[in-house]
Amino acid sequence: MSTARAATRWISADLRARKGQAALTVLAVAGILAALLTGATLLEEGTNPWRSLFGQTNGAHIWIHTTERPDVWRLRELDGVATSAGPYRSAPVTLVQDGKRPQAALRGLPAQLPEVARPQVQEGRWLSSEQPDGAVVERSFARASGLRLGAPLTLNTVGGSRQVLYVRGIADSAEQGFYPEWTPGLIWVLPSTLDRIEPKHELSEWVTGLRLADADATQVVSQRVLVELRQVERVYTWREVRAAMELDNRLLGTLLALFGVVGLVAAALALANAAGGRVLGQLRDLATLKSLGFTRGQVALLLVAEHGALGLLGIGIGLAAGWVLPVVLLGAGAAAPLPVLAIGAGAALVVLAAVGLPAWRGGRTPPIPAAPAAPPRGHLSRLARLALLVRLPPALVLGTRDAFTRRVPAFLTAFGLAVPMMMITIGLGVWATLDGFLKNPEQVGQSAALIVKTGKLTQGQAEELIAREPGVERSYPGSTVNALAPGEARSVQVRAIGGSREPYPYPVAEGRGYSQPGEGVAGQGLLDLLGVKIGDRVRLTVGGSPLIVRIVGRVVEPDLDGQVLSVGLDTLEAKDSVPPGYHALVLKPGADPGEVRLRLLSASQEGLDVQRVVNPAERLGVLRPVIAALIAVLALIGLANLLTAIGLGLRDHASDLAVLKAMGLTPRQVTATLVTATGLLVVAGVLTGTAVGAATVTGLIDLQGHTSGVGAGIGRPPAAATLVVTVLAAVSAALAVALIPARRAARAHVTTARLTHGVPSGRS
Repeated sequence: MSTARAATRWISADLRARKGQAALTVLAVAGILAALLTGATLLEEGTNPWRSLFGQTNGAHIWIHTTERPDVWRLRELDGVATSAGPYRSAPVTLVQDGKRPQAALRGLPAQLPEVARPQVQEGRWLSSEQPDGAVVERSFARASGLRLGAPLTLNTVGGSRQVLYVRGIADSAEQGFYPEWTPGLIWVLPSTLDRIEPKHELSEWVTGLRLADADATQVVSQRVLVELRQVERVYTWREVRAAMELDNRLLGTLLALFGVVGLVAAALALANAAGGRVLGQLRDLATLKSLGFTRGQVALLLVAEHGALGLLGIGIGLAAGWVLPVVLLGAGAAAPLPVLAIGAGAALVVLAAVGLPAWRGGRTPPIPAAPAAPPRGHLSRLARLALLVRLPPALVLGTRDAFTRRVPAFLTAFGLAVPMMMITIGLGVWATLDGFLKNPEQVGQSAALIVKTGKLTQGQAEELIAREPGVERSYPGSTVNALAPGEARSVQVRAIGGSREPYPYPVAEGRGYSQPGEGVAGQGLLDLLGVKIGDRVRLTVGGSPLIVRIVGRVVEPDLDGQVLSVGLDTLEAKDSVPPGYHALVLKPGADPGEVRLRLLSASQEGLDVQRVVNPAERLGVLRPVIAALIAVLALIGLANLLTAIGLGLRDHASDLAVLKAMGLTPRQVTATLVTATGLLVVAGVLTGTAVGAATVTGLIDLQGHTSGVGAGIGRPPAAATLVVTVLAAVSAALAVALIPARRAARAHVTTARLTHGVPSGRS
């Protein structure tokens, strides 16, 4: 019991002697764990919305859109089909609200919720025959449109009539992805209400869901459906819905996970450096403990308990913060217990392994107090020889010599600073990429700032108004259709915009743009889906007719995971006479999209439907505060490493200070010697980390773009000026931190310097 009490008192006294460094270590580990857990939560949340919704709603695995009502009994008899939902009649409408006209699909469902693919009501109540003017709105569409319970829904039909319904409920569904990434928005009404609003059945479609006995049989069953049915307009599966729900959180979660894993390595290195430095500074204390009867194992356990406790405390704080932050700041669900336990256990093992080796070395300390350890002797480093050669002042030469006296600690210090600096540079690269997308949306295929639909006007009237608008530089007519992919039993989007002679200005990352009918450009996601490459021909089915397109280039495509084929409008006109469904407007430099939109609405007397194009980078705006927080955590890790290096340097050269002062060096020169020794390690670590980060950031972002379907070619390195400012700020801050203990040591009396070296470091 006395041994345990003595060990506890010794640990407590040592921690009190270095409160600042201990607090930094705890905060660094806590910040990294919070980032890791937040990343795991968002990655899990990326698939959990679909997974939980699919389970709650008893969702369908395959959704089929047809122009005619299918025979559902024949579909149920297909091998692999367990049951079905629908068919439900669905009609396109336009929601009129605050000058906006988002597209929606009015879906007719009965008052009794179906067993398969039943919407999960979150607010309000489901449809009732007692309220025939009621509607239930899908939650993401309601949020984007600002709809609340009781709000009126003013709807324009394709036939030109206007109807008013009221929001009676808001529900979740696993039928399609979140709006606006997945359009149109979804509104459920009673079948009788739908018949009243849109009596013309030829202006609607039928939607049928199939629930399978085996989710992995989706492709096989989809192919059987295509053989069985006629007039299939679109087929999509649960895999596409899941991918649409997870995109943004997956990007954010991947970034946080990358920062967390690398940061955890850096934090472990900081702990190892701190533990190793303290062991060297506590040799006399450890020798005393051994002489009092402590065994090697007890001393090692004592050191593991002291330094491991800091890491474990940081892990506990980080796990608590990582559990709360995603819910409070990002609106995500709480993390599942298993990932939390796995991350906590893994981090604990890393922390204990990091402090284990220094503790083992401390346990081998001999019980007889050794003479004050002096820095190892040897040849001057090449850098010190160069300093002598160029005749630098003596203080700088001595500092250059001292920087690399202990080669291994010097390397670990520089490496411990390089890793956080590398991740900071990568974070700045992600920031620069987002800024590039916002300032230059044409880099992600958004040269057009406005999308104009004819609305109440004719095609000719709309084109005339657009031609008279002074802020419009060029207008590209376009149309979007769904096509069935060969061998995939699913639909992909074909975007026909511009003409082959005047193609839409897509950012072509590989190959070239289309220049004649029958050519097209594709996103990386479509190339991966179809297993084709640039130069190959693909055969799709549009409205029952074959469409053969030769892919001549790859473009950066942020929509629908990059599974989009873009062609000229004349490619579709030659086959299906598809009329333009909208006009994409490229504005003149300096023209304000909001002002141009208001002028077009005014000139058309609200007859046109004019919408601003949403930049995908705006959806990732949450990355900015996340990156800033991670940079702060990484800076704490670097600071912890720096304080360890400073403490070790002062210990190694405590006796040298007395000699330097006896030789006549002024306190300012002694300070310069100490700061130079630390500063060289700082400069080496900062420059190395910055160089590695700048060299790899573009490739890492492009790799993420490739795997997410957007495609490579989107990464941007930080600007040179940003890197210079960051390096100068890091070095200046490090030197400012090193200056304080250096000045204190330089101003100490010679006798004090000698005595300081002779007492335990934790009580100096």
